[in-house]
Amino acid sequence: MAISTILVIEDDRFIGEMYVRSLKMAGYNVEWAVDGHDGLVMATNQHYDLILLDIMLPEMRGTEIMTAIRKFEENSAEKSRIVVMTNFDQDEKSRAALENDADAYLIKAEITPRRLIEIIQQLDS
Repeated sequence: MAISTILVIEDDRFIGEMYVRSLKMAGYNVEWAVDGHDGLVMATNQHYDLILLDIMLPEMRGTEIMTAIRKFEENSAEKSRIVVMTNFDQDEKSRAALENDADAYLIKAEITPRRLIEIIQQLDS
């Protein structure tokens, strides 16, 4: 299924605005949640083809959100792809756990808007 709808769950205003603007310019339908609780509510009330999920969020950690989304999707035919984003290198155990439930794992400092779009296009192929 082609990626057309994207939910960005990101509390950093600068990064969130940059991702939303870049993704919209690339032709995606994008919504943005600035905290974990709102992001989880949005992700369970509507299907998104892709969720860009920050790990360090107010209200809830990204890992909790991802677990809740995956549990919610257990009885659904539609499953969102989840790309986990963080500013920090995780220890190997944490990173492996994230990678098992996530479709991709990115370090924000290494991702430009252009590279993010390339990664989404790779997930879409």
